[in-house]
Amino acid sequence: MSTTPTTPVTPTTRNRKRNRLVIGAATAVTVAALAAGAAYWWQDRDELSQASAEDCRLAQRIITEAEEISTGPVPDAEKWWQETGDERRAQMKDGYLGIKIAQYEGWAVETAKKSSEVPSAKDVKDLEGKARGHCSDSGVTLSMPPLGS
Repeated sequence: MSTTPTTPVTPTTRNRKRNRLVIGAATAVTVAALAAGAAYWWQDRDELSQASAEDCRLAQRIITEAEEISTGPVPDAEKWWQETGDERRAQMKDGYLGIKIAQYEGWAVETAKKSSEVPSAKDVKDLEGKARGHCSDSGVTLSMPPLGS
């Protein structure tokens, strides 16, 4: 008859098993949280920033003024450009939308100057689509007409 020695179950052995279980559960929760965060980032990485309705209304007002300025006298257009740029930088919180509007402002001044840098109707349409993407949740639909018409 052979007897194999058995390890007695002691409080220390029970503590080790419990500690392993706790560490394993904590690791599983951490890995799951990291995976969920990575999935959220991956899904939202290409989404446009969403501007507030206030920013989008300001953008549309600037667009409307730019359309008018693009056919006016150059000194008025340059003065408008400086004032509007200052206002946009001070009030518009969404910088990504602000960049699109600043581009349209610059095009309006170049159109007033009868510059060779005048955008095509397709360029304006493309910019309009990009700017609209930033206002899609605001309830404001931006409309950028061709300049100089």
